[in-house]
Amino acid sequence: MSAKSVLRAVDKNKYDVTMIGISKEGRWLLAKDSAKALQSTEVTGTDLAPVMLNYSADRTLMALDSDSFGEILEGSIDVFFPILHGPFGEDGTIQGLLELAGSAYVGSGVVGSAVGMDKEVMKRVFRGEGLPQLDYLVVSRRRWRAEAPAVRAEIEAKFTYPVFVKPASLGSSVGVCKIHSADELAAGMNEAASFDTKVVVEAAAPASREVECAVLGNDFPKASILGEIVPGNEFYDYNDKYIDDNSQLIIPARVSEATSDRVRQIALDAFTAVGAAGMARVDFFVGKDDEKIYLNEINTIPGFTPISMYPKLWDATGIGYSELIDKLIELALERHRDRQQTRTAL
Repeated sequence: MSAKSVLRAVDKNKYDVTMIGISKEGRWLLAKDSAKALQSTEVTGTDLAPVMLNYSADRTLMALDSDSFGEILEGSIDVFFPILHGPFGEDGTIQGLLELAGSAYVGSGVVGSAVGMDKEVMKRVFRGEGLPQLDYLVVSRRRWRAEAPAVRAEIEAKFTYPVFVKPASLGSSVGVCKIHSADELAAGMNEAASFDTKVVVEAAAPASREVECAVLGNDFPKASILGEIVPGNEFYDYNDKYIDDNSQLIIPARVSEATSDRVRQIALDAFTAVGAAGMARVDFFVGKDDEKIYLNEINTIPGFTPISMYPKLWDATGIGYSELIDKLIELALERHRDRQQTRTAL
């Protein structure tokens, strides 16, 4: 859904766009008709050609099956735009492959992506920088399965219900559960643990607004106007983000000017702390009564769907969708030129 939105908005007069799909099995696939492939739920093998990235410095796509359909791609790819949420797209792995290929790509590098994806490491970095957070606990999947009663006792000694349980390294609220009582804890922990080897247990924010800030830039990032999400469901879950469109987006967020300035500065601090680049959306809880700020997380590849907050925030700040894509590509090329000046051998 994010990819379809970007494909529609990118300036076709400026860029020759090659769409590469990645299957759940990890195969890279080039479509004869990208728009058709993105729209269809029944793409056949004759519509797609398996390819691989030639990372011997020429950044070309090579056919794995010469009979698929003719020439795959003439010339090298100038810049990759990963519209890939979650593991193997947002966690530094695809970024590492593109680094090996010497390719320019949009967004954070290996470190920024990996730290931003792993909620435990991310929270440790935020804590080291003195950024305000909710209290949390990290439990390994193996420990939960071996010592569930002890883990339950530890959780209940540290928190009062409700709490949230989350896979440590996932996105889009997949596997996130709100636990209202002890009766729900085991099911929620098992659900989160099915997606990751670590589970983050986090205190629920007291009566708060869900506030988000978009960040754009490399060494000198800028923060957008703030947006507020009023979830259509009990919390801002996967369906709310991508399917139902029941949530309400309020721009600007209903916070004071002083709080807005503080949130925007913390967003920039969080962006710098994890080593992010290009883009990120930083999520907060802000108390409805006291406007106390809690930094929730940073997303280094935020959603790009028509109902996603990141492009909406920049549009409200004065940068339209097509211009935003253009700026992100420029930032990718800028960062790539800078990295090329780094010596990697004596």
